[in-house]
Amino acid sequence: MAICCQAETERQAVLGIEQADWIALGLTLRLAAVTTVILLVLGTPLAWWLAHTRSRIRLAVESIVALPLVLPPTVLGFYVLMLLGAQGPIQALGGPALAFTFTGLVIGSVLYSLPFVVQPLQNAFASLDRSTLEAATTLRATPLDRWLSVILPLTRRGFLTAITLGFAHTVGEFGVVLMIGGNIPGETQVISIAIYDHVEATDYGSAHRLSGLLLGLSFVMLFALYTLNGRFRLGTT
Repeated sequence: MAICCQAETERQAVLGIEQADWIALGLTLRLAAVTTVILLVLGTPLAWWLAHTRSRIRLAVESIVALPLVLPPTVLGFYVLMLLGAQGPIQALGGPALAFTFTGLVIGSVLYSLPFVVQPLQNAFASLDRSTLEAATTLRATPLDRWLSVILPLTRRGFLTAITLGFAHTVGEFGVVLMIGGNIPGETQVISIAIYDHVEATDYGSAHRLSGLLLGLSFVMLFALYTLNGRFRLGTT
């Protein structure tokens, strides 16, 4: 009897959503936050290079960055799984097997959401007035000063768009995370997979509540993005 009561307590719903689903939501938000930070660190210099380089390999690099936009998620997930799995090259070189781990999810999410961060930043950097940067250089501003005082303020809308799109796209992932992470509750089960599980079990009520929660979260993020972008636009006119 005590075991049954304990199991029932663990399944108690908050706002109609079970504890296991809240755990999946928390893991999803953590994955999206970590992925977005990594993408900003890696994507900012890459976007700057793409916006200003005249290298012959630029088009090839741009094509590679944009691949997740047209590549089926299961294809990308499969090759990342082969890379991170027990028989993959990483473990062959002495590294750990990262498939079906949170770290593996992060790696797959970074690759899958890369264009959603790089492309807005690249467009923002390409639209910079070079005379402004040259003026800052003439005033003997250091590279760090130019970034903090000139580049970041002028490209803040691009950064805001990149952060929002990268975060939201990671939250909505399904195919890639399912291929790489499987469906391990509390470890790799994200909210999109939890919704799929409920639908597969014909528990449409739980699926509806989780889907509605994601719908509301997506609307709030986009509304905040457009509101802030509108304020930035007014502030620069």
